[in-house]
Formats: sequence, structure tokens, C-alpha cells
Amino acid sequence: MAVFAQGNTSYWQQHVDYTMDVVMNVDNFQYSGSQKLVYTNNSPDTLHQVFYHLFYNAFQPGSEMDVRSRTIADPDARVRDRISKLSPQEIGYLKLKNIRQDGKKIEGKTVGTIYQLKLDQPLLPGQKTTLSLDFDGQVPLQIRRAGRDNAEGVALSVSQWYPKLAEYDFEGWHADPYIAREFHGVWGDFDVRITIDKDYVVGGSGYLQNPEEVGHGYQENPDHPVKHDGKTLTWHFIAPKVHDFMWAADPEYLHDIVQTNDGETTLHFLYKNKPSVIENWKQLEKDALRLYDFYTSHVGPYPYDQYSIIQGGDGGMEYAMATLVVGDKPYGSLLGTTAHEWAHSWFHMVLATNESTHPWMDEGFTSYISTLFMNSIKKEPSAFPFKNYYASYSKLANSGEEQPETTHSDRYKTNLNYSVNAYTKGALFLYQLGYLIGEDNLSKTLKRYYREWGFKHPTPNDFIRVAEKVSGAELQWYLTDWIKTTNTIDYAIDQVSGEGAQTKVTLKRIGLMPMPLDIKVEYTDGASEYFYIPLRMMYWSKPEAKNIQSDWPWTNPTYELKINRPEAQLKRIEIDPSQRMMDVNRVNNVYQR
Repeated sequence: MAVFAQGNTSYWQQHVDYTMDVVMNVDNFQYSGSQKLVYTNNSPDTLHQVFYHLFYNAFQPGSEMDVRSRTIADPDARVRDRISKLSPQEIGYLKLKNIRQDGKKIEGKTVGTIYQLKLDQPLLPGQKTTLSLDFDGQVPLQIRRAGRDNAEGVALSVSQWYPKLAEYDFEGWHADPYIAREFHGVWGDFDVRITIDKDYVVGGSGYLQNPEEVGHGYQENPDHPVKHDGKTLTWHFIAPKVHDFMWAADPEYLHDIVQTNDGETTLHFLYKNKPSVIENWKQLEKDALRLYDFYTSHVGPYPYDQYSIIQGGDGGMEYAMATLVVGDKPYGSLLGTTAHEWAHSWFHMVLATNESTHPWMDEGFTSYISTLFMNSIKKEPSAFPFKNYYASYSKLANSGEEQPETTHSDRYKTNLNYSVNAYTKGALFLYQLGYLIGEDNLSKTLKRYYREWGFKHPTPNDFIRVAEKVSGAELQWYLTDWIKTTNTIDYAIDQVSGEGAQTKVTLKRIGLMPMPLDIKVEYTDGASEYFYIPLRMMYWSKPEAKNIQSDWPWTNPTYELKINRPEAQLKRIEIDPSQRMMDVNRVNNVYQR
């Protein structure tokens, strides 16, 4: 599908449709399957090869994920050296065979977690080809995201389980090895059949097509008894317009169904039959309705008719139309994790940015909106909901160890660096944008961004262009400094001196990153006054700004602000009283008489 966006820039994206049948052996957690894949080349390029992701190969001693975890300075506590200790019965693997292109047999080679396949016939622009194959896999012991027998006793968290075609876009192939970071996939439709022990309850991506055959809470009509061969059931799911497919299964899952307040979406909850879990998940079903209402009103409508929240995995991880969350923990943690993971359904499952190159656009935006939700339900909401984010970011920025946001997810020198950049600094990008263009414009930007770029692969440039269109401000400088550099913001009140009936305040820019400034002045008689100093390169002033001063060219290290009161009447001056500007040294932001 070729569409046009951003003026004369042609945007295109690939398309793939999967049809898969898989049979799971719950005794040894091995499975076999077949896959038929129809791939449409919407690019202007002729493709001579394709790449598949074989994610489960990461869970083998000596894999890139294993080596990286054992050599990085601060390994993920869930991984550490655990992969190196897996036995042959505990490792994960995915093996391909009988590969054909349009019926003709072809072969490729496995390179770690990637399968490189040379095409028999080049795929021309606008053409389709059918790739078929069989595959054998083994679900690894739960280490990271996917796995069997997780810490809470969930039997199967089956994510990243099938041969997944790598994305090809304007930057070329994204055949990134799986080293524990995030994912990037091709949009398409999934038709999946899962055959498994009849006692297992299955949930995940997609709409179940045969509820009367499988039962387990999906079909309660006694006039439609469950049919099976005595040992297994086949669950048939269809997931339209997604870029991944996950499923989970356990013989002890309880299954509840709740309808959203607007009647548009059915929520499914699958969780273990344990008293502490049941109590919390019943409460979660109520708060999930609040989550849904908050996200749909602040970002946009959820586009699918169904969403599933499933106990499993190793923490929390988002997938198409569903999420896996560790479920047996204090309720505040369960709700917070669910709030974050579900927000991914707007940021990433619909706005499918490349998380390997722009993780902050997903994790950061998700953290931003979920933090706003969690703050909104507090008895006393905080006036500074991102205070902890600021502390985390400024600590890293002041350490000299920060890397730019343009760093590839796999190439951060520490997990801490990745985490702060993707989650913290990404969230602050939006929070601070509200400071730059105003909260009303930020709200409009998020909604327009979601509306215009849903079901596509937006880039940072696409987002900032939307913000410019909404606000009228020039913002490329903001994207450049905050994302592509490690320049910091540091403004100071350098000197205050009386000049008769006036006071001259000398402001100083210490950091390399420029910003417009909000200034609050408090007087000894109890009055206060606000001043706004525009940044010249924005060519714009906030609509709500008061006492707009002459603009500040970023080249000038100092700026003089004139206040029409004698110095003796000044009590306090503060730069950025809202604390939405990420100044790395706020001590010098205040003058106290």
C-alpha cells in the first residue's frame, strides 16, 4: 500500500499475511508447525533475499543474548548467566525446513537468531510471492518474555515463537539479532490454528473463531458441547492488521470477560486459580475500564474489538491485542504494569515505530501516558508527576555517561543507559514538549499523530512535523538537541541589580541546549508576575504566555530582563516554576532575596 504524507514524500510499507498451524506437546514443550506467508513488496526496490527472525535461538548457551548478558556491566537480573546454564531440554530453538517460494524448493542458512533466505525469483516492486515452510521449535525455560514454567507457575507464555519475516523499509532490511531488546515487524493478517492438550486454556492475539469447540469460558452455551478427539483441541484465531502474534496457555487459567463502558471492546482476563491472584485480578477488571476510557480519550479510539490481559511472562510485555503480565504481586504493581503494557497498544501496536532504532517513541510515550493515568487516580494527584523521571534523567546527564537517543537499542553500554533513554528521557520528551508548545497543543498533537500515523511505521521526524502543524512553532531544533545529542539544558540567574525604579536581571545559558524561558517574579507585597522569553529559532510564542519579551538568540550566552520595580521590592525570581523544563541544575534557577 503506497500512501503520501509529509508533503511530497512518498511513504510505503510492506505487507504480509500469515497462515499457520502448530501442534504443541505439553509434555516436552516441543512443537511443530507449518507456515504459508504471502508477502507483498510495496517498496520501489527489487528484493533478492528475505530474512526471518528465529527468536527462540537466543535461549541457547553461547548465543548473542547469552554473551551480551554475561559481559555487560549491569546485566538484567532476569537473565544474568541463566541462558548459559540451560540444558538441552530447557533451551529454545526454531528450525526451518521444506522452504518453498511459489512452490519451488529453496534453501537458506541460519545465522544465530536470523535465517537468511535467497529468493529463487527476485520480487519486483508491486509484486507478491508465497513463501511456505515447516518448522520445529522448543519453548525455552522462562528467561526473558517468552518461555515455559514461569516463576508463578504459568505453563506457556508463547511469544516470538514462529518464523517471523523481518521488516524491510526505506532504511533497508531490519534483520537485527535478538539480544533482549524490542521488536519490529511487518503489518499483515494472521490466521493461526493451535492444537494443544484439551485441558489447557488458551488466550492471546486475535479473535477466536471456534468458541463452541473449545469452551473454557469462551462458549458457555450447554447446547454446544465441546468437541475433541479425547486428548487435544484446536484453537483457531484470526488477528487482522497486526505485526505480531502471541499466545499463552495453562490448564489452571480462569477466564473472565468484561465489556468496556462504550460497548466497543471486549476485555478478556486469563489468570491463575489462586486466592491472592483472584482478588487482585477482580479489582483489575474494574480498573481496566478506567484505563481504557483514559487512553481512548487522551490518545484515540482502540481499533480492535478485543483485548486480553494474561498472566504470564517475566514482568510485563505488550503484544498485538494482548499483554502478558506477572500477576501474583501487590495490586499497585499489577495495575501499574498493566497500565504501561496496555498503553503500548496505542504506542507501538498501532503506532508501530522501529523499537530497535527509536525505542523512546514507544517506551517513552507509553511511560508518559501511563504515568498520567496513574497520577489521575491518586487521592491527591501530584502537581509534578514526572519528578522521579527528572531525577533519573538529570543524574545520568550529569554523570557524563549518557548516550544519545539515536543509539541502537542493542548498543547501549549499560542497561541503565538504555532504560533511562528509552523510558525516562522518552517520556520527558513529551512532558517538556508540553512546556514548549502548551498542554492544549500537546494534547492535540498526540491525537493527530495517532490519527494520521496509525497502522504505519512513524519516525521521529513524522511526530515532530505533526507537532509543528498543530502548534505553528518550529521544532526541529528540539528534536535534534534532545534526541540526537547529549546536550543539556542549564539556565541560571546570574546577577540581579537595581537601576532606580527598575531591576535588571541577567540570565545565563550554561548548557548547550537552548529553550524558551518562563520566569516568575514574586514581590514583597505578595504580588507576583510572569515573564516569557521566546527562543528565536522557534519563531513563535506560547498562546498562553504573559509579558512576552524580546526573543533570545541561542548564540547569546546572556540575556537581560528588565523588571519595572525597584530591587528592594523583589522577593524571589524563578526560572521555570512549572518544573517542566529539564534543567540539569535547578539550584541556579532561583534568586531568593
